[in-house]
Amino acid sequence: MKGVRTVLPAVAMTAVSMVLTLAVVVMWLGAAMPWPIALVVGLGLDGGWLATLAYERRLAAQGDHSRVVTAVGWAFGVVATGVLVAHAVSAGESTGAWLAVAWLPIAAKALWVVHGLWEQTALTPSALGAIRGIQQEARDEAAVARARLRADAATEETRLTAVTEAGARVARVQATTAVTLSRAWSMLETARDGQDTGRALTSVTTRVTPDVTPQWSLPVWGPIDPVSPLALDGTSTLTDAALDAVVTDIRHSRSPALSYREMATRFRAAGHSASEVRLRGAWKRVVTATSADRVPAGEDGS
Repeated sequence: MKGVRTVLPAVAMTAVSMVLTLAVVVMWLGAAMPWPIALVVGLGLDGGWLATLAYERRLAAQGDHSRVVTAVGWAFGVVATGVLVAHAVSAGESTGAWLAVAWLPIAAKALWVVHGLWEQTALTPSALGAIRGIQQEARDEAAVARARLRADAATEETRLTAVTEAGARVARVQATTAVTLSRAWSMLETARDGQDTGRALTSVTTRVTPDVTPQWSLPVWGPIDPVSPLALDGTSTLTDAALDAVVTDIRHSRSPALSYREMATRFRAAGHSASEVRLRGAWKRVVTATSADRVPAGEDGS
């Protein structure tokens, strides 16, 4: 249907050009020769133009092209235009009117060229439908991609907002906890530095740990120094004899002799290391040896 609409203007303009060319040839040559001969000349000119156009159209339908045929077709168009222009020049008063239609043969040829170009680029309905489907699919994919990006952006915004609010709550809790700890620390330090603190502690601990001056130190709050790991190669472990000697020295470092609990406290405060089983065993050996030494002395005196 579209091909018919594009070819109709070219056919109409070609028909008008042929009629005008025939009329001009008959009027122009009718004065010099019989009109049947002039009619034959006009029909020959139009017939040659029409035959050349038909052959060119058949080649175009076959997908072929001939420069010679195209040149002959343009030549017939130029001759027809020349005839119309010559008649317009010699027409006298109606020169302008004839010049106004003298361009029709060239215009008709140009319309056939345009129609040929349209045929070369025309697509079948199935191809046009496929192109429309591809374009619609591309538009759908673009719309889906835009919607997905907007949804992802909204989700990320919600997540960042939640994380920010949670971080703010944590910061507020930490600030409140820090204020509470600082107040408690201040109260502890005030109590430790008070004048009656030492007497209160002494009165409480004297009966539990006689002859031991109590010390109250606040726990460490803040950076601490790392402690070196204990040696595991056995080089710092005391032998039984050395352990007995250390226990003896600590037990008799004060008079009267220290109890096991005091001795153990001083033993570990001095930096010595021994298990509770070995330390109690050494204590028993030292106490037994001391008792054995004193029994003979008592019998000799008795």
